[in-house]
Amino acid sequence: MSHRPRLTPAGAVVVGLSLLVVTGVTAGGAFLFTRDASPDRPRAPRSPLADVRDLTAPVDPPNARAEPTSFTSPSASPVGGAAALTPPRLIAIARGAVDPQALAKIAALRDVKKVALADAGAIRFSTATLNLLAVDPAEYRTWAPKAVAEQPEVWDALARGEFVAESRTAAQYLLRLGGEYEAGGGARLRVAASAPFGLPGVDGLVAKDTGRALGLIAGVAVLVHTASGKEAAVGQRVKKLLGQGAQVVPIGRKGRPAPAATPTAPQPIVAAAKPGSYHVGRPASYLDLYKVAAAQVCPGLSWTVLAAIGQVESGHGRNNGPSSAGALGPMQFMPATWKAYGVDGDGDGKSDIWSPYDSVPSAARYLCANGAGLGGAKLRSAVYRYNHSWDYVDKVLRIADAYAHAYS
Repeated sequence: MSHRPRLTPAGAVVVGLSLLVVTGVTAGGAFLFTRDASPDRPRAPRSPLADVRDLTAPVDPPNARAEPTSFTSPSASPVGGAAALTPPRLIAIARGAVDPQALAKIAALRDVKKVALADAGAIRFSTATLNLLAVDPAEYRTWAPKAVAEQPEVWDALARGEFVAESRTAAQYLLRLGGEYEAGGGARLRVAASAPFGLPGVDGLVAKDTGRALGLIAGVAVLVHTASGKEAAVGQRVKKLLGQGAQVVPIGRKGRPAPAATPTAPQPIVAAAKPGSYHVGRPASYLDLYKVAAAQVCPGLSWTVLAAIGQVESGHGRNNGPSSAGALGPMQFMPATWKAYGVDGDGDGKSDIWSPYDSVPSAARYLCANGAGLGGAKLRSAVYRYNHSWDYVDKVLRIADAYAHAYS
């Protein structure tokens, strides 16, 4: 597990406007015009301790039946249930933070389908100066190339506060996967993976919180999804709205640099350093299983949240489905999501959606990839992504609070 960078913004950033182009999605203050905004609700009163179930009983053995091979969701996407991919057609960099009104006007332009705002800047990284984009991993995944969006290693790494380098940058500067490099002001960044994002001028991605610690400039990058063939006309309008000095570059068209020469040997789309361990063994009780999974897979995530989800979803393995929506196993995964996040937690050589020893650490992995380990609003957002209901979020966190009191 890497350490998050800790430094003040001052002195950490080389002027970010030197970026050729940058793009991405921010959390919190970001404007994502195709996404319905649902304000956080205040937590409901704590649930009575009588509402929590005993966690010291032995873990039931996994169901013997296999996952139905014909069980697929008609709406399943290639990234395990996330929204449909929307590749960027334009990226722009403004001379300063983009005004919300200007961003709204860009979103309202004819032929513009989706707009997002990001933080960006240039930092001194080891002996090089790299242009970085700070994104919310869960949000930006829908903007990534399909082959990259399907690789959970990338999004797990960003959620952990690590650095994902553009493939060309990693090769050019001989960045070692798993290596930690100076990032200015005493901070160090771990290079967790490399991937071909195809964004001209962008050397890599970090999560928004990491970018803030590094001093990246807030709200200067704009990402636009528009109809194919409309990039030039839309780009002129975007540049006019952003004002003098703004740069707007099409992606995947004439403005994109020529691809690098194809290597002689086949190379993986995404190269990743060895991830943290998902091995939890076979704890005797659900209490121990939740504790080990949270500590091993997602430091920062309370085991009580896993326990609360396990209670709500299946009563700790008492009702493993299938549900009416097609969810399976103790933690009620959809098959498409399991394909992206399922792990072999007990080391028996397979990831079994019906096994609590695999399902519980997989749930921790999914929550962590969506920022649950950061707590606060990020935790609420991660639980919401587990089941898209704010009532569900409130219920889970009430029960988690009750477990914390019952087993303190």
